[in-house]
Amino acid sequence: MASAITTLAADAPTLSAANTGFMLICSALVMLMTPGLAFFYGGMVRVKSSLNMLMMSFISLGIVTILWVLYGFSLAFGTDSGSLIGWNSDYVGLSGIGITELWDGYTIPVYVFAVFQLMFAVITPALISGALADRVKFSAWILFTALWVTVVYFPVAHWVWGAGGWLFEMGVIDFAGGTAVHINAGAAALGVILVIGKRVGFKKDPMRPHSLPLVMLGAGLLWFGWFGFNAGSWLGNDDGVGAVMFVNTQVATAAAMLAWLAYEKLRHGSFTTLGAASGAVAGLVAITPAGGAVSPLGAIAVGAIAGVLCAMAVGLKYKFGYDDSLDVVGVHLVGGVAGSLLVGLFATGGVQSDVAGLFYGGGLEQLGKQAVGVFSVLAYSLVASAVLALLLDKTIGMRVSEDDEVAGIDQIEHAETAYDFSGAGGGAAARSTAAPTPSAASKKVDA
Repeated sequence: MASAITTLAADAPTLSAANTGFMLICSALVMLMTPGLAFFYGGMVRVKSSLNMLMMSFISLGIVTILWVLYGFSLAFGTDSGSLIGWNSDYVGLSGIGITELWDGYTIPVYVFAVFQLMFAVITPALISGALADRVKFSAWILFTALWVTVVYFPVAHWVWGAGGWLFEMGVIDFAGGTAVHINAGAAALGVILVIGKRVGFKKDPMRPHSLPLVMLGAGLLWFGWFGFNAGSWLGNDDGVGAVMFVNTQVATAAAMLAWLAYEKLRHGSFTTLGAASGAVAGLVAITPAGGAVSPLGAIAVGAIAGVLCAMAVGLKYKFGYDDSLDVVGVHLVGGVAGSLLVGLFATGGVQSDVAGLFYGGGLEQLGKQAVGVFSVLAYSLVASAVLALLLDKTIGMRVSEDDEVAGIDQIEHAETAYDFSGAGGGAAARSTAAPTPSAASKKVDA
């Protein structure tokens, strides 16, 4: 992601209506990704948990937005302090920013940059929720989200993208969030599930998706929104880099989907819709850090490699016994690691910067920098997230009771169910006086 730079007064940019409009559209696209993620996750769980899964994503739009305005933007993108965190009192409450004040070195207002970055902050904790399906108190999730973005996301965003952040200054390439978003969320998911444990019936009961059409709808919305997520991260549209990122996003996603399906067919004998959706998301994740550094041919390689690696990784939870409900670790952590490291191999030196990877004559230097970025964010997020989960678990409790989990978290936590099977659909008024048949009266919602 492009970040603040210092320019000479004579070269100071002026506000560009075109770039400002482009970035506002990109911000709206990234916002749409969170509801898209809600549908993606909501379809993957059983009926009795689908509303809770939707809510775990949607609530992030409320919590993170308010915290970002109050202090999050200042911590992430304020003046650097010790290469670890930022702070700018003018950014607190977004109260000291002029409406035409430009983000340093760019042609868009600070307000536009702030709202674009807000949407990244919103979706990152929502990604974590997929690993925790069926078993977390909604009140505990609200507190965890608020604490996690404060302690983990805001500092890591500063490390990676903030002027003065230690990973930014080292030269780690993360165009749109491989480390700050996907590795961060995937490692956090692993840290939390190691604390809260497995679902009741894990590896014993069938836990199949209740609505694959919802999964495919969610994946399509994510794919659509991801163009704003990736292409917008150059913060402008003047030099063609964002266009390359747009193309690479499409190419890598297609390659990953095909690679996942090919692996699935060879390994399990079928091409599944869940595999197509998951493969597409794996490609989107992997190209996020790399797409501004590689060519379209490199994007095919990044996508294909990530598609196979993530398809292989989702089965590790059964081998090692950690219950990553919706494969956040297998897709976002593994995909983010793959895409970030592959920058060190496939960077051409001719797109976002002149940094070249190993296959383009750049040696191992950039691969080493990428590895530092990957494993430092992974370790910090894993440990910090586990500690936060442990603190909440020992105080208010993270999990619902076993009985409540079996009965269904939607009814317990939200007093609602996703679908009404009572027969009160179209034409109900005409039938209102008819006595129900025994089969209708006894019909239950399949949990």
